[in-house]
Formats: sequence, C-alpha cells, structure tokens
Amino acid sequence: MLVNELDAIDKEILNDIQWSFPLVERPFLEMANKYQLKEEEVLYRTQRLKDIGIIRQISAIFDTRKLGYKSALVAFSVDKNKIDYVANEINKHPGVSHNYERNHEYNVWFTLAVSPDADMKTDLDKMASLDGVLKYRVLPTLKMYKIGVKLDMVNDDPEKPSPTDDVKKMDVKAEKISEVDKEYIRQLQKDIKIIREPFKTITDDLGINLEDLFNKVKEYQNIGIMRRFAAILRHRQAGFTANGMIVWNVPEEKIDQVGLKIASFPQVSHCYRRPIYPDWEFNLFSMIHARTIDAAEKIAKEISAIIKIDRYRILFSSREFKKERVKYFE
Repeated sequence: MLVNELDAIDKEILNDIQWSFPLVERPFLEMANKYQLKEEEVLYRTQRLKDIGIIRQISAIFDTRKLGYKSALVAFSVDKNKIDYVANEINKHPGVSHNYERNHEYNVWFTLAVSPDADMKTDLDKMASLDGVLKYRVLPTLKMYKIGVKLDMVNDDPEKPSPTDDVKKMDVKAEKISEVDKEYIRQLQKDIKIIREPFKTITDDLGINLEDLFNKVKEYQNIGIMRRFAAILRHRQAGFTANGMIVWNVPEEKIDQVGLKIASFPQVSHCYRRPIYPDWEFNLFSMIHARTIDAAEKIAKEISAIIKIDRYRILFSSREFKKERVKYFE
C-alpha cells in the first residue's frame, strides 16, 4: 500500500499516536470511541499500518542522557569506495541508533550512546581505525532546545512555516536509576503488540497491576526520564523522503535566542547546539522532515528569513544504514 492510499482515518490515527498513545487498559477501544469506530477496526487499521512498514514501533521513548547514558553525534569522512563496509561495521555497535549517508565531505553520520560505565572514546577509536575512515569529528550536544519527531500525516508541507510550537526548557541532568527502574525500562521500551490489552504482557512480566504501571509511567514523565509513550514512524514509508539536517553558523551571543526560535517551528524535530572545529563552522543543528527536497529547501529558506541567519547548509540523508531505538540496560 502506498501512502497516498491511506484514508483520512488512517492519517488521523498516525498523527494522534505519534505524540500520545492512550495509557489505559484498552487503548484501541479509547481510540475507537474517538473516531466513532469499532475496536476491531482500529486494531485492524493499526496492525495494517504496521505491516506495511509505516509504524516502526509503539513503546516508551526515553531520554538517553537522563538515564545516565553518554551520547554524541559523530561525523566520519569515509572513502567513497569503503562507505558500505564502514557503515556496516559501525552498525554492529548496540549504541548506534541512527546511521546515515549525507551529501558532504563528512559523509557518514551516526549517533552513538554508551552506558554510564562505558568509555565512549575507546569505542570511537576502534571505529575510527576502520579501513576507509579518513577523519572524523565528535559533535556532542552542548545544549538541547528541542527533541521530538512528529510527522504531520494530515496536512501538506507548508509554503510559509510559522514558529507556533511552545518550547519548554530542557533539563538533561541524569537521574538516579535503581535496579527496579531498569527492569521497568527494559519492559516499557519493548514494542507493544496490537491487541485489545497490550499492556498486560508488561504487567505480567513485572508482576504488577495496571495502576502501578501507569503510575510509574507518569512518574518517569514528570522527572523527564521518559518523554512519552507513542508510535515511531518510518519517515520514508510515511512519505517524508526529504530528511534534512540544517546546520547553521550562528553568532555565539545569539545562539540561545536563535536556537529557541528554530525549535518553535513544528517542522523542526530536533534542535541542538554543538561544537565547531577549524573545518566545521556550524554550531546549531536542526532536523526537518518534508515530502520533497524542494519543500525542505523552502522551509529552510523561510526559517532563515525569520531568524535572520543566512549562513546555513542542508545535509540531506541519501541512504539510511540504521535506525532503531537504543535498548537501555540490556
């Protein structure tokens, strides 16, 4: 099935569950009541959207750094003849969640997360020694302004994007994680089944009741360990084939002001401040997702005009080598 064959209800379901999946005993019944459908139809539609590859998974989405993990964006410059080999070797690391080829001298970009007791430098040194790696840059997050992908399945790409999102201050201080917390996290990060009572498997495995589970989820959300419980979509299968990382050169005295403004655009899913190097002048990174390259370029141009920063570049992902959630405490 192609994206353009989805009906209005399919698109509404996808929009809703990306941001807030109902945390109730029978979530698909609650969704059915909203759409004035039978529970069986919502189950069927959701399973179909998963089967055709648009829904990647439905689970808790945790904050890597709040869990004490160390993470960074890494850019490798790789010999073009060795890209596939290097990318495949990088993908073997369990802490690599995203890995893309992009249109730049630094052509392999990946995110790396390591557990609190691991040494990121050791792992990076091994990767950097792979045959074909010419040089690399580590780009850790110096400040986070926004994180949270929501692909608008209902509306078209905007001609004139507006900064309408309410941007909240982000605290990334690590929380103390107990052994009990780790077990909850291991269960909550699993992809739920599309069945009437999907949370029963989790409560049975933990030996608790639903009220205990949902209370724990609310606690994790309140302290920031968990961002939300929601669906993650596959961008390309959902029709968003132009995934661009817009990198900006922003004067240091304006970077917070500009970062918050960029973060307020709904089309921007991520916005971070990162370090610069002699061969890398861009200190602000933002991700946009559009259906066409032309639409993405228009969005970038409009953002540029509003924030009054014209030193930027869009690095589009030409290939996706890996994209999955980090499995914490496993």
